[in-house]
Amino acid sequence: MTTETLSFGTDVGRLLDIVANALYSNKDVFLRELISNASDACDRLRYECAKNTKLKGNREPANIRILINTDTARTVSVIDNGIGMDRQDLIDHLGTIAKSGTSSIMEELAKSKDSEKALNLIGQFGVGFYASFMVADKVEVISKKIGTDETNVWTSDGKTGFTIEPATDEQAALIDQSGTVIVLHIKDETCEYLVAPKLQDIIETWADHVDVPIYLGQIDEDSDEEEQPVNAASALWTRPKSEITDEDYNKFFLHLSMGFTADEALMTTHWTAEGMIEYTALLYTPSMRPWDLFDPGRKHAVELYVKRVFITKDCKDLMYPWLRFLRGVIDSQDLPLNISREMLQNNPVIEKIKNGVATKVLKELDKLSKDNEAKFLTFWQQFGAVLKEGLYDAAEHKDGILKVCRFYSTTSDTESVSLDDYVSRMKDGQKEIYYISGENVETLQNSPQLEGFKARDIEVLLFKDTIDDFWLQSVPNFGDYKFMSVTKGSIDLANFGKTEDDKSDAEPTPKASPKVEELITLIKSTLADEVGDVTISTRLTTSPSCLIAGEHEVDLKMERILKNQQQYDANGKRVLEINADHSLIQKLAENTANDHIKDAAHLLLDQAKIALGEPVDNPTEFARRLNYFIENAN
Repeated sequence: MTTETLSFGTDVGRLLDIVANALYSNKDVFLRELISNASDACDRLRYECAKNTKLKGNREPANIRILINTDTARTVSVIDNGIGMDRQDLIDHLGTIAKSGTSSIMEELAKSKDSEKALNLIGQFGVGFYASFMVADKVEVISKKIGTDETNVWTSDGKTGFTIEPATDEQAALIDQSGTVIVLHIKDETCEYLVAPKLQDIIETWADHVDVPIYLGQIDEDSDEEEQPVNAASALWTRPKSEITDEDYNKFFLHLSMGFTADEALMTTHWTAEGMIEYTALLYTPSMRPWDLFDPGRKHAVELYVKRVFITKDCKDLMYPWLRFLRGVIDSQDLPLNISREMLQNNPVIEKIKNGVATKVLKELDKLSKDNEAKFLTFWQQFGAVLKEGLYDAAEHKDGILKVCRFYSTTSDTESVSLDDYVSRMKDGQKEIYYISGENVETLQNSPQLEGFKARDIEVLLFKDTIDDFWLQSVPNFGDYKFMSVTKGSIDLANFGKTEDDKSDAEPTPKASPKVEELITLIKSTLADEVGDVTISTRLTTSPSCLIAGEHEVDLKMERILKNQQQYDANGKRVLEINADHSLIQKLAENTANDHIKDAAHLLLDQAKIALGEPVDNPTEFARRLNYFIENAN
């Protein structure tokens, strides 16, 4: 067959420039990408041989060789004895932007009625292959696919297109039964990659965990010494923990994070589950939020392996969405190698793994909170809001999540109050866990609804995350104690008495004078279209008024969320509470006949709205009323 010259797909033309000049800030990753592809090719061959034992034959063990040539050419060759590619594979997968065959194999199986045909796609390269052009001005790919006799060569400068032609006898001799040779013609400006110690350092940093031995040497190098692989040549998670150093764990985390971040693992969790199901998990909790943490897709980043063979990065049911901050791998011993996407969905083994992982991680987080509070608080500040999503959609793990939850409170300047801590400090006779929710902790701390609680030294939790208002709908209690919003319904604080700092002369149960009762009646009639009721407050000590939600109405913050996100139109009206002992209320009660008393009623309502961080309904009227009372102050 003659040489065939082809153009890149339009998508590749754009991609190559991005990859070569902008995608990777560290050019070292080109070798990581090629090693990863070579390792995948070996894994895919192992997969094929497990499915069809006739293919195995008398093969050499899987290996990857990296050879430097500085004698006759300035090249670096990456050689594997994996599954290989045929002519059409080279055209299809190196001439267009290719999905990784390793990660998409199950998608192809699911889509294709002909599973054998779909499996033929497993030798694909990913976008990472094009990183070669960061360091090379010419790349040759020599490949022979398992089960075929032909060897072909793909050649490109990464700009004008590529050629496909049969391999010469010399080129074909580089490959035995199957495999791929990638020859990089190194640019002058990247000649440091022709130095063996440089490549060895890259391999040890990025590929020490790869479960295929990697050998590094010179072309035509002749030595009587037995070759030793540069890498540890074993999947890190399969090795005993006693043999793994912190540096080993850190290098693997660096590999999983793709080198795009200077992040470090906050917590490393490595264990093997045995019993009804067997699996090994190596999971990392980062110390910084991944960029896509709050993407609506809520996708996790844990890879699924079966008996050390990579299956997919996209097994949706493998992890709970509220654990999507985790990075790592799970290797199952119970799933079949030829599992399809349909089989992964609602699979009982996957479900057990998911629940087992969640239970383990929650236990480890609880342990971290006791052993290293500073590290745990770093975790909570980054990922607490995500973890609390589990309270909303994973009732089976409610208790474990609540145990590690931390909150701000009126008695703490840091987000370190656990629910157990709160309960241990509750007042005698207190049967509720009081909370207030809003967008800003400082604003919440100054909310007028908290005044009565602070005066009686009753702790109130400050919920600042949007998810708090949702999980409270499905988790109404913590143990024997009910969550109760301080901005909703009637709360009788008189039962808790007063602290020594509470110097007011008010009775434990507030009673209004006849004049105040008359004022409240007038305010109620004036604001009849805007509030559901006007009542005397037990919450207020220094503010004249505040707004609360009715006993059976949606809480104040939840109402704002629903209005913003779902065009919610509340039928209920809020309740305006009046501090009968406040000097302003007392003075207004003495002047109910004043023509501007109705303006005062509106100002009390607007003031209560502003304290909640809400806009007033009519700014112009608010300004007019305020100006009048300022001008006539005496």
